Amino acid sequence: MKVILASDHGGVNLRREVADVLTDLQVEFEDIGCNCESSVDYPDYAIPAAERVASGEFDKAILICGTGIGMSISANKVKGIRAALVHDLFTAKVTREHNDSNVLCMGERVIGPGLAKEIARTWVSTDFEAGRHERRVSKIAEYENK
Repeated sequence: MKVILASDHGGVNLRREVADVLTDLQVEFEDIGCNCESSVDYPDYAIPAAERVASGEFDKAILICGTGIGMSISANKVKGIRAALVHDLFTAKVTREHNDSNVLCMGERVIGPGLAKEIARTWVSTDFEAGRHERRVSKIAEYENK
């Protein structure tokens, strides 16, 4: 599995914590920043990361901003992306099992580092169940291809 990791200025600290989790799990990843605390625009990080997942260069992305909302909206504009805004362990698991999410979005101002690390660990480690869920995910792809 290859993961691309990105944040805007509002998610720098949490992104570093998540990078440690990926390292601990021995997941190959690329961290594309940002590496600053001055204001930057979340679409400038979310969209390129999502495009690299959609192209198949990466399997998944983890995107972090202040709330996770801007990153999730931006990433979901890219065809083939199923970005999920997650702030608890249950949805981290279910969005992989049922929705085959390929982008995880979190908000540094919403959750603490301990929970964020567990969310990332759960999300990366959970497989898509397929079965009845495959039909539903396929309907989203069909709509995108209209």
